[in-house]
Amino acid sequence: MSEIDVQSVKDYLLSLQNRFVSILEQEDGETTFQTDTWDRPLGGGGKTCAMENGPVVERSGVNFSHVFGDNLPPSASAHRPELAGRHFQALGLSTIVHPRNPYAPTCHANLRLFIAEKDGEAPIWWFGGGFDLTPIYGFEEDCVFWHEHAHAACAPFGKDVYSEYKKWADQYFYLPHRQEARGIGGLFFDDLNAWGFERCFDFIREVGDHFLAAYQPILNRRKNTPYGEHQRDFQCYRRGRYVEFNLVYDRGTLFGLQSAGRTESILISLPTPVHFRYNWKPEAGSEEARLYEHFLPARDWLV
Repeated sequence: MSEIDVQSVKDYLLSLQNRFVSILEQEDGETTFQTDTWDRPLGGGGKTCAMENGPVVERSGVNFSHVFGDNLPPSASAHRPELAGRHFQALGLSTIVHPRNPYAPTCHANLRLFIAEKDGEAPIWWFGGGFDLTPIYGFEEDCVFWHEHAHAACAPFGKDVYSEYKKWADQYFYLPHRQEARGIGGLFFDDLNAWGFERCFDFIREVGDHFLAAYQPILNRRKNTPYGEHQRDFQCYRRGRYVEFNLVYDRGTLFGLQSAGRTESILISLPTPVHFRYNWKPEAGSEEARLYEHFLPARDWLV
């Protein structure tokens, strides 16, 4: 494998996209994805797979992009100012699933490769990404299962990798203005290049494969759980937190918008419908209160 094998990364991400689309269509049973290929005027393009209004999958986007530019946008260079002004290419896969059933959790995953280049100098590259789970009604077994797969993805790469990237996810998928986690986390990492390209790419594949293996069983066992208007209303309320995070903090959203990405593909991460309610609090002792008290505070799910 060459030092930076962009084509192999692209092939893997497109394969992962196809596999996840197939899984979601299988679980939904009735609805299929709409696929759009698009070009970016400033360079590059992508392939967006979108599903809406299925009996199981209310909204999902499984989006591949490979874009080029003359300058890294602020969201990509803010924590590495020495990269400002370099040419770049970025390729990645971003996935989001908002199930219809309130007992089936939202999931998200993102895998990406950045390359920053300057004439006469060696290119600077790094991988980033991860996956996280956002339950509306929490189930202990789902959370443990999710983190078991996160741990298994990291285990071949060092005994501290899972704990480091799990902690990073807990810190990243957090709404400071609410003092509240978005969900139960998973993995988050960025600037990954210390292991060399081939080993880092091996890690990316482990993360992607374990994401698929973790989410499908959870969706399958929750998608037909009976629910009523009360649970649906709480789901729509909690989705508002997802909107807040994605529009205010999410690096992928900011990068896409700042780099003149395809707006429809970027904002498909937002759920529909969503309810915003003034100063709402869950009833003490309720299932809704248990989400805030037992599932959202960061904890070790593998003890």
